[in-house]
Amino acid sequence: MHSRLLAKGRGWTAHDIVCRAGPHDRPFEERHDLVCVAAVTEGTFEYRTAHGKATLAPGALLLGDPGCCYECSHAHATGDRCLSFHFAEDFFEDVAAAMPGIRRPRFASSHLPPSTRLLPLIAEATAARENAGELEEIALAIAGAAIAGADGTSRRSRPPSERDRRRIADALRRIAAESHETFTLAGLAAAAGMSPYHFLRTFRQIAGVTPHQFLLLRRLNAAAGELRRTGRPIAEIAYDSGFGDLSTFNRRFRRVMGKAPLEYRRSGIRPLSPRGG
Repeated sequence: MHSRLLAKGRGWTAHDIVCRAGPHDRPFEERHDLVCVAAVTEGTFEYRTAHGKATLAPGALLLGDPGCCYECSHAHATGDRCLSFHFAEDFFEDVAAAMPGIRRPRFASSHLPPSTRLLPLIAEATAARENAGELEEIALAIAGAAIAGADGTSRRSRPPSERDRRRIADALRRIAAESHETFTLAGLAAAAGMSPYHFLRTFRQIAGVTPHQFLLLRRLNAAAGELRRTGRPIAEIAYDSGFGDLSTFNRRFRRVMGKAPLEYRRSGIRPLSPRGG
């Protein structure tokens, strides 16, 4: 088994775990040191805990409480891949506390099966393997999905309070004004005086997107304006807009705008000068 650390923050880590074990490999009993919620993205395997044995397939969430023993085996196929999140207990408790009507119990099941509710989240998580900024938000969303699924009760979200609306409005203005800067979800939440999970949930409820998605849109908007107004090099525009590398900028620009940056520039009015004069 190969484990690669993708991202980490206060109270959580995200790992890309690839296992190449097969039917002839002997399984070993292991123990979860932290709360574990792992999204299965490829392959199948058997996961045995005190709750019994379950076959996990892509789209499922593996659940594990700290101190609990488990065993993974591959009786019928070789290999699997998971995006595994590990949470400190107090971090996980904080997420549960931000969810109305839910008290964080120990998991009553070994897993959550694939479902239409989990599919979009796991698809986002899979696509975000190489983006630490997105993984911070996804870690919280995965924790919330695991808690809600284990609780088994569907609840309507409370409308945000005026105080929360003001806090989110402040965060929106800050991100919009400083979109070239680097933000973390934990930092934005702390500035708003909210827990990260409550901040993320309320931000999405009010803005319709996550903080990272809003930041990305603001950066792309700024870059699109520069492409149309000026003749500056595309790489220079990408870096000044807050993108760490040109390939990421090109990929995301095409996905959102429907055209590559150069094609987008050529489809508009030709810039008058390198600086837009």
